Amino acid sequence: MQNDSFFMKRCLELAVKGFPNNSPNPMVGSVIVFDNKIIGEGFHQKYGSHHAEVNAINSVKDQSLLSKSTLYVNLEPCVHFGKTPPCSDLIIKHKIPKVVIGCVDTFSEVSRKGIEKMKNAGIEVISGVLEEESRRLNKRFFTFHEQKRPYIILKWAESKDGFIAPKNQTEAFWMTSQEAKQLVHSWRAEESAILVGRITAEKDNPCLTVREIEGKNPIRIVIDRNLQLSNKLNLFNDIAKTIVFNEIKSEENTSNIHIKTDFNNLIENILEELHEKNVQSVIVEGGSKTLQSFIEKDLWDEARIFTTNKSLKGGVKSPEIEGEIIAEENIEGDLLEIIENRW
Repeated sequence: MQNDSFFMKRCLELAVKGFPNNSPNPMVGSVIVFDNKIIGEGFHQKYGSHHAEVNAINSVKDQSLLSKSTLYVNLEPCVHFGKTPPCSDLIIKHKIPKVVIGCVDTFSEVSRKGIEKMKNAGIEVISGVLEEESRRLNKRFFTFHEQKRPYIILKWAESKDGFIAPKNQTEAFWMTSQEAKQLVHSWRAEESAILVGRITAEKDNPCLTVREIEGKNPIRIVIDRNLQLSNKLNLFNDIAKTIVFNEIKSEENTSNIHIKTDFNNLIENILEELHEKNVQSVIVEGGSKTLQSFIEKDLWDEARIFTTNKSLKGGVKSPEIEGEIIAEENIEGDLLEIIENRW
């Protein structure tokens, strides 16, 4: 006989299928169980479309069984009207007698209100099943709503002797393999935005798009205090939106947004602005000074670091970071380490 954890694990497996098309909504999966067997399941497939609970309920062929079944879902069912009606109302309507939840939704419009509404309707509600796994799955969502800032991923590649770029770099420089490059582009497609400093934009002239794969381009962000960058750089083409944090002006046109920013407490000010713009996650891709600024402020959640077999024998030193290594992988000869800060 299967237990609650077994069915919640299935919810988590389903939830991942919606990423990243469901963003900025959380990843949610749901299963409906009758007589210890799954009779319906669903997940939130796309932002603005039906939630997981709705898809799970609609998938049950014999709807009369719903009043005798248990609904499992990795996140508390919503109670407010957003793009879709409240899931808690639908659960109550179908007289589902028991609901098992992975974790509470800490978004202010939901937090425990869905649980309370279902309990008041006579539904047995159990929460906290695979809670840590459920929260980790939606780390971007929870960081955004609880810490009022985007989830921050730091990314860089370094030589085996500890340098991020060669001496006197004058043109774009790429240390890692083609496979690693494609992986980085797939990461970009998963996040809301990507950020670089002025020097990286100037020397590398990056596009910061997902041209190596099929996917959605992130919002591009550059720090250019005195607006020194040429408007002919790839960052300022119309392929994707670009935000420029600077001290000179605030201005917006078709694809570029200039935001005048106080450069005292710059990182905090940038993250506050991005939170207001509903940017839920950011990959910081350089340069070394920009990356180190996030590290020194302890405003990062995850670091993805490639170490190559190449030696530069001098140049720009790699950022210094401490955290827990949660994964290691060899990508065509490049060592990828994923380091976590506080989850």
